[in-house]
Parts: sequence; structure tokens; C-alpha cells
Amino acid sequence: MSKIERICYKTDMAKIDDIYDATDDYGLITSAEARDLGISEAEVVQYAARGRLVRMARGLYRVPVWPYQEQAPYAVAVKAAVEGAYLYGESVVSLLGLCPTDPRFILMAAPKRTRRNLGAGVKLIWRRGPDRLVRYEGIACQEAADAICVAAPALGPERSTEAAHEAERKGYITSAELAMLTLA
Repeated sequence: MSKIERICYKTDMAKIDDIYDATDDYGLITSAEARDLGISEAEVVQYAARGRLVRMARGLYRVPVWPYQEQAPYAVAVKAAVEGAYLYGESVVSLLGLCPTDPRFILMAAPKRTRRNLGAGVKLIWRRGPDRLVRYEGIACQEAADAICVAAPALGPERSTEAAHEAERKGYITSAELAMLTLA
């Protein structure tokens, strides 16, 4: 290896190390986050072509050696969507494991409209009013009490009540919030 090749290799390794250090809890990084590190879109695409990153969606990449996490599909969906997107309704109930739901379906909300195709089973709705947001498992989500209320028509009275009691048991909602919930 020539001296120039060694210098380029070291620079390349320093950049990929910066990317690996900047990934979130799910091994994900966006093109915009890489750009903030001083790494161009073309370089990120080259890392993906070489197998150092895995392209998950438009502008979203994952570190290939990251271990499997059950919540990863939710994290990928939220991060691949428009800025400010968050899990909404039944998907929050599913993420938290409050009651049985269809895991193939991911519902998200965002403060602005987008036409981005997020793939089969992922639906993004536009929400004008502000929702109360919190991070569960490192993912932006609607607060559990609000999510249960939104999901109640789809879940039905029995499962939404089960979800509310499980949320209280797990500490996602308080006893006072449980008493105020209107389900079904």
C-alpha cells in the first residue's frame, strides 16, 4: 500500500468511526446527521456500497453489526419519516407491549405533510395540533394515556381497558390518568 493509499485509508476509517459513534440506540444514522459530521452524501452512499453501512430507507442507514432489537422497525419508521414524526395510537400500545396488536402495521403522526413512501404497513398522518410527546425505548411517541384513547376504537373496549391497566402497572400512566381515561 502506498503512502497516499494509507493516508486515504486512515481518513476513511476516521470518518466511518465518526459515523459509528454518532448512531442512535438502534445503530441508525441519517444522511443529514452524517452531513453534520462533515461526511458528504456521496461518501455515505460509498460506505453502503462497500458494506460498512446498510441502507434502510431513503436517507437512512444502519450499522451492519448492530444486534437485533425487537423495537427496531418502529425506530426505523420514525427516523425514515419526515422530521418531527412520532409513533401514534395503536403503535405506541404495541411498542410498549400493553396488549396484543398487529405488529405489521405502524401508525405515525407528523406536524407537517409528506409524500414520502415509507413502505407497506406504515401510515403517516398529519397532525395539526400538538400532541404530548415522550420517548419510549428511545423512540419519539405520543404519551401512553393519549395513545390508548386514540387506539381504543380499533382495540375495542376489552383490549383498551386491558392496555390501560397494563400501562398503569408498568408505570407509563398514573392512577389518576387511568381514572380519567375514556375508552371505547
